[in-house]
Amino acid sequence: MKRPQNFTRITTIFSAIAIIGFLTSCTTKPAVTEGTKTMTAENLALGKTLFDNSCGRCHDLPSPTSHSAQDWVGIMNAMAPKAKLNDQQHQLVYDYIVSVKK
Repeated sequence: MKRPQNFTRITTIFSAIAIIGFLTSCTTKPAVTEGTKTMTAENLALGKTLFDNSCGRCHDLPSPTSHSAQDWVGIMNAMAPKAKLNDQQHQLVYDYIVSVKK
């Protein structure tokens, strides 16, 4: 006996909702919140590793507290391309640097 096409669509929709609900409940919760951005401890650790390894390849590392958050925006915008950081890596390093200042 063949099932109606609507039954298959409804089953697919409910399955998708269940999968999304499961995946959402398994995601890492934010450890630090700054404005509208959320930073997890895992992302901050990744940012530190990138900072140490990518930036430290070419020069001694400045202390993250040596500049304001606004100054770091300009510094990161100038240095991220030289360190060959993609946008996500750029954001991770910036988030790490700013989180140290707190």
